[in-house]
Amino acid sequence: MEINSINAAVLAKMFLNGAKNLESKKEWINELNVFPVPDGDTGTNMSMTILSAAKEVSAIENPDMASIAKAMSSGSLRGARGNSGVILSQLFRGFAKVIGKEQEVTVPVLSAAVQKAVETAYKAVMKPKEGTILTVARGAADKAAQMAEETDDLVFFLDAVIKEAERVLKKTPDMLPVLKQAGVVDSGGQGLVVILQGAYDALLGKELDTSVPLDAQEKTGVTKITKEAEAEITFGYCTEFIIVLNHPLSEQQEHKYKSFLESIGDSIVVVADDEIVKTHVHTNDPGLAIQEALTHGSLSRIKIDNMREEHQERLIKDAQKVAAMQAEEAAQREEERKEIGFIAVSAGEGLSEVFRGLGADYMIEGGQTMNPSTEDILNAVEKVAADHVFVLPNNKNIILAANQAAALSEEKQVHVIPTKTIPQGITALINFIPEQSAEENEARMVEEIENVKTGQVTYAVRDTVIDDKEIRQDDYMGIGDKTILAVGQDLEQVTLAMAESMIDDDSAIVSIYYGEDVTEDAANAIAEKIQSGRDELEVEVQYGGQPIYYYLISVE
Repeated sequence: MEINSINAAVLAKMFLNGAKNLESKKEWINELNVFPVPDGDTGTNMSMTILSAAKEVSAIENPDMASIAKAMSSGSLRGARGNSGVILSQLFRGFAKVIGKEQEVTVPVLSAAVQKAVETAYKAVMKPKEGTILTVARGAADKAAQMAEETDDLVFFLDAVIKEAERVLKKTPDMLPVLKQAGVVDSGGQGLVVILQGAYDALLGKELDTSVPLDAQEKTGVTKITKEAEAEITFGYCTEFIIVLNHPLSEQQEHKYKSFLESIGDSIVVVADDEIVKTHVHTNDPGLAIQEALTHGSLSRIKIDNMREEHQERLIKDAQKVAAMQAEEAAQREEERKEIGFIAVSAGEGLSEVFRGLGADYMIEGGQTMNPSTEDILNAVEKVAADHVFVLPNNKNIILAANQAAALSEEKQVHVIPTKTIPQGITALINFIPEQSAEENEARMVEEIENVKTGQVTYAVRDTVIDDKEIRQDDYMGIGDKTILAVGQDLEQVTLAMAESMIDDDSAIVSIYYGEDVTEDAANAIAEKIQSGRDELEVEVQYGGQPIYYYLISVE
C-alpha cells in the first residue's frame, strides 16, 4: 500500500483517530508513574487537550487544510491542561502553521510540519528537559527529515517515524535519573506515541485498537514530566508590552523578533496574531526590547518590573489603562471594578474557604486530581472584576497553562505567581498589601513563596523504589518539595517523620491541613506531638477537606 498525498478529510480522520486512541489508553498512562501516587494525570491532561481540538475539528462541515489547522491549534491551545497538555498544544500549534498553508499533505509538507511543531514546543518551555515528550518529538522530527530524502510514500514515511519515536521513548530512562531508578519511561512521550499510532492506523484504514499492550503493562512504566528547576535571576527586569502591529508579521519576521529577544534575555513569551503581538521577556536592558518592538508598530500596556528588589517603585507606568472601568458580574452580583483581584486553584472545601478568607475572588476547582485548562483559567480571569488579576496555580503542573492563559488575555493584566503547592498559594495571599502596586505585590509574593516548605501525605498505588526507599502498594508516603521524605504502614508515624524532616532551627510556623479522610482529633494528635518540646514553634491545625492527600503540611 502506497499513499503519496493526504487531503483535508483524511487528515481530519487521522487527527480524530489519534485523539480517540489516546482517550482509550489515558487510564493506562495515568496509572504508570514514577511517584506511585493515586492521582497520575498525564494521560488525562493530554487526552482532554487533544479532545478540545478534536471537538473543533469534528465540527467542520467541509474541511480544508486551513480550517483544520486553525481548529487543531486554537482548540488545543485553549484546552491545554498540565505541562504535558501545554507542550502538546504547542506541538499542534507549530504543526498547524505549516499545514494550514497547503492544499494537501505530502512527505515534504509533513516533514516540515513536524520540524515546526518541535521548534515551537521547545520555545514554549523555558528550560527544556531531555528525557520527556520533547525528546520523543525531536527524535521523530529528526527521522522525518531523514526519511523525506528517501521516500515519497507517506505510509513508509510514517511507519519509520513512529518506530523512531518508540525507540527514543525507550531511551528516556537513560536521560533522566529518576526514570532510570524507577525503571520506567516518560508518560508524555508515551502519550505522543499513542497519538501517532492512532493517526497511522486511520491512514491505513484499520479499526482502532483500544487495548493496552500487555508487554507495556508488565514491563514499561511512564512518568509525568518532572519539575524544572528555576533559574537564578541573571536578567533583572521583567518586561511586558503589546505591539499594535502596523502590518501582520510574516513567519520570518516573527522568528527574527524572537531571536532578538533571546539575544538580550530569557523567559521569552511571544504570542502573535494579525493585529497584535504580546511580548514577555526577562532582560537587563528593557529599552532594547522596546526599541525593537517599535519597528513593528505602536506599544501599549508596557510594564517593567525590577525582579531583584522586594520593595520596588514602578519604573514605567502602563502606557494604556484598561479602556472601561465597568462593573462585572462576579458571584452573581455586580461588583465595583478594583485594581487587583485573585484567582486560586484549590481542591477541598476547607482549603477553598481559607483562600476566600484571605481575599481570593474566584476559586477554580482542581489541582492534583484535575488540572484546569488554559480556557478554564481564561474564563476565570474574565469573571474577576479587576484590572490586574493574580493567578495562584498551587501546583507545578498548572503553571504552564496559567502562563499560556496570561499570554492570551487581552483585556486584563494577568500575573501568574508560580506557586507549586497550596501552602505556597496561602503564603502569597497573606503577603498581599492592598496599598501597594500590583508590581510590588508580585515581587513580594514571588520572594516569599520560596520560604515555604511543603509536605503531602498520600498512599502508594504500586510497588517501586525511589531515592533508595522501597515502597510497597498501599504504603503511606510523605512527599516533600523535591522527593519522598518518609514511607511506612502507619499514617501518623509517616506524617510525623515527614514533618520532622522539614522542621529546623529556623522554623517558626507549622500549618497542618487535614483531608476529607482524616478526623480533627487525629490531626490534633499529630500537632501535639510536633509541638512537644518546641515552645518557640507555632503549630496550627485547619480543615482542608482535600481528597487523596491525608495531610498537607507547611513549614515556614
